[in-house]
Amino acid sequence: MKEAAVYLGISPRTLYVWRHRRQGPPSFRLGARGRVTYRLDALDAWIREQEEADSRCNPVLNPVNAAPQRRDGYTATA
Repeated sequence: MKEAAVYLGISPRTLYVWRHRRQGPPSFRLGARGRVTYRLDALDAWIREQEEADSRCNPVLNPVNAAPQRRDGYTATA
């Protein structure tokens, strides 16, 4: 888990909390002691998902690029 946290640039505690809240990257238990393990390709895929969901990185989601919306019943006065 420490290596995954370093790879993601976060603390092991944050990764632990994310795992228990089911918010972070996918993980599984490995071996007799049930060591928590993360696959490198799963970490990379999760990072890409986070990037695509961030409006600052995805122009489709950026509200600045959205067309202006009119309110029902509102008329502009000039």
